[in-house]
Amino acid sequence: MNQTCCPQYTIRCRPLQFQPSKSHKKVLKKMLKFLAKGEISKGNCEDEPMEPTVEDAVSSDFGLINKLDIHCDLKTLNDDLRKSLESEEKKKAKREESNEITHSQDMKEKLGSGEPSCSVKVHTAPQPGRGADLSKPPCRKAKEIRKERKRLKLMQQNPAGECEGFQAQCQPSSLLPPKTKSNQPKSLEDLIFESLPENASHKLEVRVVRSSPPSSQFKATFQESYQVYKRYQMVVHRDPPDKPTVSQFTRFLCSSPLETENSPNGPDCGYGSFHQQYWLDGKIIAVGVIDILPYCVSSVYLYYDPDYSFLSLGVYSALREIAFTRQLHEKTPQLSYYYMGFYIHSCPKMKYKGQYRPSDLLCPETYVWVPIEQCLPSLEKSKYCRFNQDLEAVDEGRSKEPDRLQVFYKKAIMPYGVYKKQQRDPSEEAAVLQYARLVGQACSERMLLFRN
Repeated sequence: MNQTCCPQYTIRCRPLQFQPSKSHKKVLKKMLKFLAKGEISKGNCEDEPMEPTVEDAVSSDFGLINKLDIHCDLKTLNDDLRKSLESEEKKKAKREESNEITHSQDMKEKLGSGEPSCSVKVHTAPQPGRGADLSKPPCRKAKEIRKERKRLKLMQQNPAGECEGFQAQCQPSSLLPPKTKSNQPKSLEDLIFESLPENASHKLEVRVVRSSPPSSQFKATFQESYQVYKRYQMVVHRDPPDKPTVSQFTRFLCSSPLETENSPNGPDCGYGSFHQQYWLDGKIIAVGVIDILPYCVSSVYLYYDPDYSFLSLGVYSALREIAFTRQLHEKTPQLSYYYMGFYIHSCPKMKYKGQYRPSDLLCPETYVWVPIEQCLPSLEKSKYCRFNQDLEAVDEGRSKEPDRLQVFYKKAIMPYGVYKKQQRDPSEEAAVLQYARLVGQACSERMLLFRN
């Protein structure tokens, strides 16, 4: 990884603590408006928001900081507000007085020259493109006005100057009593499964079908699903028509090395590889390829009909998969992570994955998970980073006894210690030891390294 131009770091999201950002909520609301009324957004139709919005950056980095000052003093606030308002009134009066004096001088000059006079006080409208109207007080943001009204209301309710009511708002969120359910923000599930009117314009259905081995539902929809994939590859990735063939599609997204397993304590659909199909009004518009594993849902790929790119299906499907992981967690408590593949900090099309927080990156040297917020400052300085700040930490699962590595040679299984006695090629040992370093001690004893 330290030799490639674009290091790939494994990234996982923690769905149980996930809260949708403002941009995520916009995507979900856009889908609901389309389903309910058929409204098509005229905004950005890009599939993924490549860079977080300002609101998302603030909410993610400073979400734990209280916006109100904890040490606020109501009496000081009252004096400040009074002084501010008096200052604005004085400035306004001075401007009007100055305008009247200037205008009276102009009138004297005009009377002396014989020009016709007008009324003594004239306010002319500002010319377009000439700047703000100086005869009016400066504009303030609506947010500041709302805050000021709230403070004035609190002062009217508490004229004695006591600030218990305001101090309650200034307390950190951890000291406040728990909010009632009506005051809490909507959950991801509330936003996704919001009820639609009976006469909704469209109907969306998500079906999970096993792809390997192929279920009957998968076989019945194979051709339709493949046509969506082919069009997606040609339009979005500019593939020539002869590249996305049926065999390539099957090999890439249908065949899987994962074994089917149905555990009594596992999810109802079982473990393995699946296609999550998005059906709109009876036709497939998108397919999310996922693996359901004992501890996580792993997102493999997404393809969609380019005609529906205005729905931001990449973001929408990721949010649906996070909600799906949370649903599986209810039946299978240990299934609690959502893997998003690789995070590449220098690639905008892969960097967007960092917006699904809280999330972690895997340290490439010690193989421990580190919150992405702690990794980003280092990635801004260098493409390759060791995220674990403990310089003495090592990979606990590293290969310590390579001779116990299992080798499959001449239809026989043997430890590497036995196999290497039959070999004379010095490069063979270097290749095997590199394999042992990559897979670790535990996997090297459970897997078979084929040699011929």
